[in-house]
Amino acid sequence: MAVFEAVAALNWPGFLVGLAAFFMIGLFHPVVAIMEYHLGKQSWWMLFLPGLGCLVASFFFSSLLSILLGCLAFSFFWSTLELFYQHERVLQGRAKRNPKRNYDD
Repeated sequence: MAVFEAVAALNWPGFLVGLAAFFMIGLFHPVVAIMEYHLGKQSWWMLFLPGLGCLVASFFFSSLLSILLGCLAFSFFWSTLELFYQHERVLQGRAKRNPKRNYDD
């Protein structure tokens, strides 16, 4: 019983935020590649606007939810930048090119 009491006494928020950030990064990595392949870099706003919404929402919640929304917001923002980097990788031949799209931009 002492083990369960010790585990219950631990501070879990840091672990939960770290775990959530890990999954957010893992989720957005393939999302960026898929978006660039099918929609191109002009779809950047589809990542930026939800990020802005999560950022604004993070100000209106408290504690752990606010932190998670902030992490999600900046994951969206980072993915917005990463979409442009992915486009450059496609042009350099380091990422898969969609044969149905024109890359002369």
